[in-house]
Amino acid sequence: MINIQQMHHVAYRCNCAKETTLWYKEMLNMDLQVAISEDRVPSTKAPDPYMHIFLDAGMGNILAFFELPNSPKMGRDGNTPEWVQHIAFEVANREELTAAKKELESKGIDVLGITNHGIIHSIYFFDPNGHRLELTYRSGTPEQMAELARVAPAMIEEWSITKKAPQHAAWLHETEFSEDA
Repeated sequence: MINIQQMHHVAYRCNCAKETTLWYKEMLNMDLQVAISEDRVPSTKAPDPYMHIFLDAGMGNILAFFELPNSPKMGRDGNTPEWVQHIAFEVANREELTAAKKELESKGIDVLGITNHGIIHSIYFFDPNGHRLELTYRSGTPEQMAELARVAPAMIEEWSITKKAPQHAAWLHETEFSEDA
């Protein structure tokens, strides 16, 4: 039986490893932990030089990037809305989220939100590679989270048949989506 301990890392592509390292340090205070570079891909042996960087995302979590200078310019999946694919990081509370929003805006970053998702509150912005990022804090009560866990299987089953939003958790959005920051 597979026994996952935690997520080790997620990896994305970047345009420039140095720019990405500096941006994540300056904007999100994430330190470079490891840089690995090879002329051949270890798993496939393909001759494809790369720089692979690992950034400290806190509490043992790692955000990794590959710079691939011999590959075509990176793009995004044009069939997927840009709000779908994103990397979310958690902050402790609303005060930290509000402070992060102000800090990012003071550094010239365009920030969307604070958005109320019922059990979390989030802000959104983009890194220099075009990856959408989210900072969020948890606001859901244990009772709300238990109810969401209880109705999740029924929601998945209904969605699989209808492809329409099930109403089991409609109470999450009884308030406004966006708030004044």
